[in-house]
Amino acid sequence: MEEEAVKYVWEGAVPLQIHLHESEVTTSPPPPPSFVLAPRVGYLPLLVPLIKPHFHGMLPPGVDTVWFDYNGLPLKWNIPTGVLFDLLCVEPERPWNLTVHFRGYPGEILIPCESEDSVKWSFINSLKEAVYIINGNSKTVMNMSQADHLELWRSIMKGNMESYLHVSSKLKLRTVGEDLKARGTSSSQPRQSGETDVGVPSRTGRVPVRLYIRNIGEVHDGLEDARAIVSWDEISYINRPVEFYKEEGKPFTLRSAIKTLLPEFFDGNPY
Repeated sequence: MEEEAVKYVWEGAVPLQIHLHESEVTTSPPPPPSFVLAPRVGYLPLLVPLIKPHFHGMLPPGVDTVWFDYNGLPLKWNIPTGVLFDLLCVEPERPWNLTVHFRGYPGEILIPCESEDSVKWSFINSLKEAVYIINGNSKTVMNMSQADHLELWRSIMKGNMESYLHVSSKLKLRTVGEDLKARGTSSSQPRQSGETDVGVPSRTGRVPVRLYIRNIGEVHDGLEDARAIVSWDEISYINRPVEFYKEEGKPFTLRSAIKTLLPEFFDGNPY
């Protein structure tokens, strides 16, 4: 079941219909949109090699500084494509209509993205944070060989789950199930007379979570009435670990995890 769920996530994709911004069109009629199937675990800048040839020869003079927007909102390139889609499309549209820009990078809104390396190191830094939360340090990432770094990144670029699982296994990340099993084993060991819990690990399962929160305002007739996001100030996020506690007969669900992160939304609600 676990492997099936992981495969389902990795194979997920968002169909995109990408238009060139009207201010950058230099031909008549304007070019047709580019259609791309974007991996949910990927990043928008990684699509540029697929998109740029479609609009080649139709751009104004200048240096390319590629960025995307949705309904006028510049899209943060360091957020995975699937997360952007879920966050900004309250009522998902398919294909997702985006606008690509090759000029006028909004540096006051988006952090610089100078090349594919910018995306790569943003991903690696997030990985370091996650490994630190799980293992208590990020040595396994820091000590990875250059070849493993490259293989890991290529697996993200190509959406290759098998390659990713192969190289990520070297990070020695214990799964939640392994953590809980280890915890149960340590707690069930017989103690000698006078022995205390000092030095015995009481670690629970820990999963690093980055939870984005969108304020959709007051909605009367369904989510389709929610207004469009016009600024990233309307979106916040929580970046912290969720600890899994194993209780007999009580599964730890996604709702359980969110409740630990946002208890104020569950006050007085026993369900």
